[in-house]
Amino acid sequence: MNSFIIKDINISFNDIFKIINEDLNLSIHSSVIDKINSSRSYLEKKITDSDESYYGINTGFGDLQNFKIGENDLVKLQTNLLKSHACGVGDKVDSEIVKLMILLKIISLSKGFSGIKLETINRLLFFFNNNINPVIYKYGSLGASGDLSPLSHLSLPLIGLGQVEYNGEVYESTEILNKFNLKALKLGSKEGLALINGTQYMLASLINSVIHSFNISEYANLISSISIDAFKCNLSPFNPLISDIRPYWGQINVSKSIINNLKGGETERIKKDNIQDPYSFRCVPQVHGATQETINYILQIINTEINSVTDNPIIFVKEDKIISGGNFHGQPLAYAIDFLKISISELGSISERRVFNLMSGKRGLPPFLINDPGLNSGLMILQYTSASLVSANKQLAAPSSIDSITSSNGQEDHVSMGANGANQLRDIINNLYEIFAIELITAIQAKEFNNHKTSDLIDEFISTIRKIHPKISSDRVFHNDINKVSKFLKKNRRVA
Repeated sequence: MNSFIIKDINISFNDIFKIINEDLNLSIHSSVIDKINSSRSYLEKKITDSDESYYGINTGFGDLQNFKIGENDLVKLQTNLLKSHACGVGDKVDSEIVKLMILLKIISLSKGFSGIKLETINRLLFFFNNNINPVIYKYGSLGASGDLSPLSHLSLPLIGLGQVEYNGEVYESTEILNKFNLKALKLGSKEGLALINGTQYMLASLINSVIHSFNISEYANLISSISIDAFKCNLSPFNPLISDIRPYWGQINVSKSIINNLKGGETERIKKDNIQDPYSFRCVPQVHGATQETINYILQIINTEINSVTDNPIIFVKEDKIISGGNFHGQPLAYAIDFLKISISELGSISERRVFNLMSGKRGLPPFLINDPGLNSGLMILQYTSASLVSANKQLAAPSSIDSITSSNGQEDHVSMGANGANQLRDIINNLYEIFAIELITAIQAKEFNNHKTSDLIDEFISTIRKIHPKISSDRVFHNDINKVSKFLKKNRRVA
């Protein structure tokens, strides 16, 4: 199997995507190993040679920071930390996000500022390379002091506690350790704190959502092209002259995409009864393009966070300092997550408006796109479902980062709530696949009533969808159609 070597250079979103998409193994370059070992040696010497108190290393945590811990209890302190902070509840987080968390935690710890043992990082590498994914839960993080609860669940299997998912089945961690002839690790000073302090849950979830956002954005352009074709729209709004005088990259890109998708069809030559089309068709470049611009902006945040050290305290070997700070605070990610929540939700909002128009009995299309309306309700309630999902997304898109709640007896008195935002973003993404499945079903049905020639690209795509979603001639249980098409969109990504 091909591998990716973590070196002493920055790692990009594209690198992360390649590692995950191609299922690459991880290894660490010797220069990085030297930094890890140097940081650990410095920390151990500092603890031995100094009576000074270092937060979380030889003290309690949070509001218990002033309780000094004896040298004989430093290992137990770290083990207790993992146990006590593993308070996650709710649904099990998808293994693809958990694997991303392991990857991101390895990258952060490998920077050489965390004082963690190489043995501990090697165990994380083993888990990653063998697809052993700890079971973590959706709720429990406030997005500050790091993603404490999710990362505690991520770390428990290192010490033989908690559960892991392996080959699609959930096991007690001890079962998997025994299977691979591994012993539970004994954490040294600061190691538990280094493992659970960090933004890796928020970041992994955001990266996963951005990957899906790229996919949804591409499908939004293709599916809206079918709707534009079916509704006999003017193509003049997609003329490059329009975008040249408002030159947003996203708008230019979407306009090109729409024209390319419809190239070779008859839409442009059909006589139009309307000079202008509704905004949900005419303004696709402006709306879809703005979402693409947002995604690209968020990539900048992601690339910075991937290469950041976000635990606490942080060890500076050259400067001979151990400094407590707040790099674990998730505010930069929380804002980015909220921005994407709002922006990606609008793709669903404008999609539902196109569905509404296509079903309204206009432009030669029958009401609700069905033969014998009255006896058949046709696609009427698909629009209801789309409207329900769109409104749910509006509610989920309300900013989480404007909220905060005091914790740890007032010591942690401002938090980002980025983890809750990340959870909401994933729910929005899942809803969007259903929304675009509904538009695709509607647009194809409308296109077959307005049966002028379409482009080869769209014709081929419609033929592919018809294999899992037969033409609608009379009423049937449409839940099955929505489900099949939604799964197709999620599985067959248009972004490689």
